[in-house]
Amino acid sequence: MNLHEYQGKSILNSYGVAVQRGVVVDKVEDAVSKAKELNAETGTEWFVVKAQIHAGGRGKGVVTETQSNGVVLAKGIDFVEETVKGILGGHLVTKQTSAEGKKVNKVLIAEDVYYPGESEPSEFYMSVLLDREMERNIIMYSTEGGMDIETVAEETPHLIFKEEIDPRVGLQGFQARRIAFNLGLSGQAFKQMVKFVYSLYSAYEGCDASMFEINPVLKTSDNKIIAVDSKVTLDANSLFRHKEYADMRDKTEEDPTEVEAGEAGLNYVNLDGNVGCMVNGAGLAMATMDIIKLSGGNPANFLDVGGTADAERVEKAFRIILKDPNVKAILVNIFGGIVRCDRVAQGIVDAYKNMGEIPVPIIVRLQGTNAEEAKKLIDDSGLNVHSAVLLQEAADLVAEVL
Repeated sequence: MNLHEYQGKSILNSYGVAVQRGVVVDKVEDAVSKAKELNAETGTEWFVVKAQIHAGGRGKGVVTETQSNGVVLAKGIDFVEETVKGILGGHLVTKQTSAEGKKVNKVLIAEDVYYPGESEPSEFYMSVLLDREMERNIIMYSTEGGMDIETVAEETPHLIFKEEIDPRVGLQGFQARRIAFNLGLSGQAFKQMVKFVYSLYSAYEGCDASMFEINPVLKTSDNKIIAVDSKVTLDANSLFRHKEYADMRDKTEEDPTEVEAGEAGLNYVNLDGNVGCMVNGAGLAMATMDIIKLSGGNPANFLDVGGTADAERVEKAFRIILKDPNVKAILVNIFGGIVRCDRVAQGIVDAYKNMGEIPVPIIVRLQGTNAEEAKKLIDDSGLNVHSAVLLQEAADLVAEVL
């Protein structure tokens, strides 16, 4: 589950990570009063207005309606309302969004932390994530903060450092100090960075995150270390332990079809192919996508209907698959272990009749208990449904109808 910047910062702050402070606004008319509250708390005279969407590259992105960028500096309280108006409610297009962009429903008005002082501010990159191959947590960091880390990795890979952490023993003191040293810090900034790294890693482990990415981590002109941004992904499987984080989910930022499928109890992931899949079991779903590729097609989705496949559930799955205009055929691949194949077949026939004419051919492969009876039900239905028992039959039928 992805979080907005302001949500990630609230988690970081709860674990003792110093963050750029700010206030969230979802109405233009509240912008000035909220900025004044921030001024009273922090003393900041300038304000950074940031679009809150689940996508990177906001600073270089463009709001289509106003041509404003997604991150804009308002140089004084008098400029806040107009700046917010240029972002809030518009559609922000970045390199990580579609051409239509994402609608900005909230903005973060944050304090300006690039103030003058005894030294120049410095920007670093830092993230914590799991390396599955190494079976270790990784802190990845670089002196090249504020830039696309992919570009840094491609052009200057020697500037990216990694610290492997054995989860059985946790982050060690010498590792946190090595990170601060490799970032070229000394004195008060060195001590602050060591504390920052410890707190960041505690947040990563404590909230069962899949990733914490801070870009940039800022050394201010007075040698404070703070998180200016935050990109956080939580492990959705752990949310039963974190009810307070589950409430942070923003469904408006997710694929609406995937949200609808989840609410119906279906495991659905939208892909970019031309053959819809309806399967029971994740492993069988992966095999089904292989079948589609081998037959010359491309899977349009991953959809696991689970252990039950009655008419209501099958109909819902069909309707969700058919929301994708690229679907030219649907392959239903069910293994009847717990559920009988003839009951599944009857569910498919009933769902088809309830929906009326389905505009694309359907291939149904049922294997397991009462598979032959199920095939006969499909064949005798008179519907535009092709039945198969063997995997090769299903593959041949997919190739035939495409």
